[in-house]
Amino acid sequence: MKKVWHNLMVDAPSHRYPIYIGSGIFADFALLKAHIGKKVAIVTNDVVAPLYLDTLQNALRDNGVAAFAIVLPDGEQHKNHASLNAIYDGLLRHHADRKTTIIALGGGVVGDMAGFAAATYQRGIPFVQVPTTLLSQVDSSVGGKTAINHPLGKNMIGAFYQPQAVFADLDTLDTLPERELSAGMAEVIKYALLGDSDFLRWLEANMAALMGRNQAFLAQAVLHCCRMKAAIVAQDETEQGMRALLNLGHTFGHAIEAEMGYGNWLHGEAVAAGCVLACLLSERLGSLKTKDTARVRAIMRQAKLPDAPPVFAFERWLAHMRHDKKVESGMMRFVTLSALGRAVLTPLDDVRILRDALQPFILD
Repeated sequence: MKKVWHNLMVDAPSHRYPIYIGSGIFADFALLKAHIGKKVAIVTNDVVAPLYLDTLQNALRDNGVAAFAIVLPDGEQHKNHASLNAIYDGLLRHHADRKTTIIALGGGVVGDMAGFAAATYQRGIPFVQVPTTLLSQVDSSVGGKTAINHPLGKNMIGAFYQPQAVFADLDTLDTLPERELSAGMAEVIKYALLGDSDFLRWLEANMAALMGRNQAFLAQAVLHCCRMKAAIVAQDETEQGMRALLNLGHTFGHAIEAEMGYGNWLHGEAVAAGCVLACLLSERLGSLKTKDTARVRAIMRQAKLPDAPPVFAFERWLAHMRHDKKVESGMMRFVTLSALGRAVLTPLDDVRILRDALQPFILD
């Protein structure tokens, strides 16, 4: 049965748009129609397409919307220029114009690539996010970050480009593999660590229900994360300051993804390990207690996430992190914690502190 559990507005300086959180809503044409044109390109992947493409495409066509699909291969390893070109090819073959709407139907990889295609095709066409993973519902579908990966760095080629709307349909989480559910929970935990200690306690108390896919609890978690992100995006749309705090765990996490090969560690798994490393770095800087790090590792285990990174050479860690987008004037900057629920952006020019934090995970 169709039901909108919650909706809220993102007041980004460039564009104001709604987030709908509900059940059975992604193919509700009554909700969709205000945010799309008369021609729609559905960008999805070969895992999501068999599950949801026909439902969405039929809803559009039954209401007089010309809809065509562009189906990409699944996986972070395909978040690249070849897949982006495949989207452009599909748009051109179907004579998409500036009033054509792209609907991104899938997880964060699909959303990032479809959004970047929308930002750049004919210098910008509208797009709508329909995130089908927990990670994309709580994080990547909101805020207008769009990108593809480069072999030397994750998300290094992209644009800030806001969607017309976000439809977070909790029913899609029913078909999500458990490993993907856990990966999404890493981003949920990240929000608690960077800005809300009460939310952290709520997660610790309710993790079993969340991992059991209790829809009411999931709705609360998605709403809370979206509210936090919407508030930050409204103040800092293009990451000139406080929005960088949303990258807690990501500098380390992106290094893990790049070193292990995109797709071998899921993004959320790498972020989970990255958050633990951010805690260890915060300990070395004297701003966090050992018991706090232990608490973070414990909730990662509750969510069936890694509580430690893989081991590789320090030079490799350093090489990857020097390509991070937060590097400024040659100086690395990390999101660290002054307490659980309070993140700060910390410049770091002494690599010895970084080596000390990473020491258990350095291959000599």
